Amino acid sequence: MSAVESLLSASQVPSQSFEIRPFDGGLGAEIIGLDLSRPLNPQDFARVHGAHLEHKVVAFRDQRITPEQHIAFSRRFGALQIHVLKQFLLAGHPEIFVISNIVENGKPIGLGDAGKFWHSDLSYKELPSLGAMLYAQQLPAEGGDTLFADQQYAYETLPEALRKAIEGRRAVHSYTARYADEVFEGIQRPTLTQAQLEEVKAVVHPVVRTHPETGRKGLFVNENFTTHILDIPEEESRQILAELFAHSARPEFVYCHRWQPNDLLFWDNRSVIHLATGCPNHLPRRMHRTTIQGDAPF
Repeated sequence: MSAVESLLSASQVPSQSFEIRPFDGGLGAEIIGLDLSRPLNPQDFARVHGAHLEHKVVAFRDQRITPEQHIAFSRRFGALQIHVLKQFLLAGHPEIFVISNIVENGKPIGLGDAGKFWHSDLSYKELPSLGAMLYAQQLPAEGGDTLFADQQYAYETLPEALRKAIEGRRAVHSYTARYADEVFEGIQRPTLTQAQLEEVKAVVHPVVRTHPETGRKGLFVNENFTTHILDIPEEESRQILAELFAHSARPEFVYCHRWQPNDLLFWDNRSVIHLATGCPNHLPRRMHRTTIQGDAPF
């Protein structure tokens, strides 16, 4: 099918009736009544895209989608990124990264400690993630919440002295910065091979980035991957980053997502950071994540 035929076919898809309900507090929204197992026509997709930009975190409730449908919907926003830990990719679907605390035959079936520190997904890449879609497969009876913090709001409320201190600054991001600190049930993360290390070489990004679609400025440093600010003394860099990390996760910037069965959560890594709160080890949790490639921060 040609591109023109695909466009004509998509425009003939019937509209779905769905509601976008913002959460209290100014960050996040839920989308009710949309069935992602069905194709979205351009008008419905534009509503979803607009909601994602406006609310930064959107929860599609009560979804029943296959891995193929999860991947196909994600690809409408851009190319997908394959995680460096290949052993945790879903069999037959490398675009899906498995996040789970389940251990089978002495081996984790997914990354059990994902999100232990505040972070923006893949900020350690030259082209960090635009956003991620996390689909609930198996939820624990307690715990397992995910926190999100609005980094545009954080930037806009910075003390003036701190704002001036970071003006025009750039910082280094590294996947291995706190890699050894992340332990799940006493199991260290897998040792990275040389080939994997080549995939995650340290990169440099602006401390404050401009959102490529909305034009709003936001902080773009995080405690998981940002190691230091360039061109200033080490102690000054450490102090500024400590202040930024503390400010970026103030309670008034944070939304806590309490998962419901079959939630598909889509967040904007260009404007929020997130943190997994964890759950008791004996309660199984399994999530499937796709990661959409963004562009070079500026």
